[in-house]
Amino acid sequence: MALTREQKLELYYYMRLTRSLEERLVNLYRQTKVIGGLFRSLGQEADAVGAAYALDKSKGDLLSPLIRNLGAMLVRGAEPTEVIKQYMAKGDSPTKGKELNIHFGGVERGFIGQISHLGDMVPVMAGVTLASKMRGEDRVGLVFVGDGATSTGAFHEGINFAAVQRCPLVVVVENNGYAYSTPVSKQTAAKSFSDKAIGYGIPGEQADGNDVLAVYDVTKRAVDRARRGEGVTLIELITYRRKGHAEHDNQSYVPPGEIERWAAENDPIDRFEKVLRGEKVKAAELRAIDERIKAEIDIATDIADASPMPDPLEALRGVYAGQPSVAPLWFREDVSSAVEKHERASGWGTYDV
Repeated sequence: MALTREQKLELYYYMRLTRSLEERLVNLYRQTKVIGGLFRSLGQEADAVGAAYALDKSKGDLLSPLIRNLGAMLVRGAEPTEVIKQYMAKGDSPTKGKELNIHFGGVERGFIGQISHLGDMVPVMAGVTLASKMRGEDRVGLVFVGDGATSTGAFHEGINFAAVQRCPLVVVVENNGYAYSTPVSKQTAAKSFSDKAIGYGIPGEQADGNDVLAVYDVTKRAVDRARRGEGVTLIELITYRRKGHAEHDNQSYVPPGEIERWAAENDPIDRFEKVLRGEKVKAAELRAIDERIKAEIDIATDIADASPMPDPLEALRGVYAGQPSVAPLWFREDVSSAVEKHERASGWGTYDV
């Protein structure tokens, strides 16, 4: 089924929201307000947004994102305010300051919290979709992996198990050129990642990951296939990571001119904007969406900036079966006061309280 004009404008909104939100996070990072690393999806917004948009919220479809899939989480209902709070480790962030960046989930909204061992989410989603199948639910799962994750044992075991069990799962490989600093040519001898599907006895497709409509189409076919009970599909999306693994990565391993060429010729938002303009969408409509996004992010930033840092005792909540009722030794005010008094008297030396 072809997307309507309104749906295409919604795709534009989510891609632009992803980029603008990450640009705001860069500003906060440079102000040292972001705790930990900052991982951007610059140049990859179309694959996250297009793939997530192909899922059906009304049927309870679930996805498992990676660190560069903020756009997919926004499509599924994540809010800019909670994303900024999470990056700033605020006390009212989704993980109450225990985790960072977009390591949080919202199962009721259709996305599962990721873990840093990237290939490991494939067997997790194989289990999730097997459970759905056994319950007779009309639910499809989607899991993102990077090109590097396809070389892990967890990827192989997970996709093989899901294929044998005919789980309603879509596995999306984001081929963005590099696994941190390792180019694809030095981490696999396969001509394409979609060819690996043959070894698992499942369909494999490849699409232009910087064309949001192509991403939507290939993912929608795979989702429909899974919902019909035909099992797993492996999708390879050809895209490019225009920023380093994180903000601290200077990309010294990238050949000169490569980033600039992708930015000039293959930016996913620029390409989609040309498509929309060709379908008679006025520039003023797109600018109105941009202004709406800026206002939303400004409000989200103000709210997150004013939010409190976590109560130290929060570090113990959600860790053990029971909630902490008594502060441990290092949190007690009488001990803290004794330590401070000793430090004032003797300087920053060894102390015994």
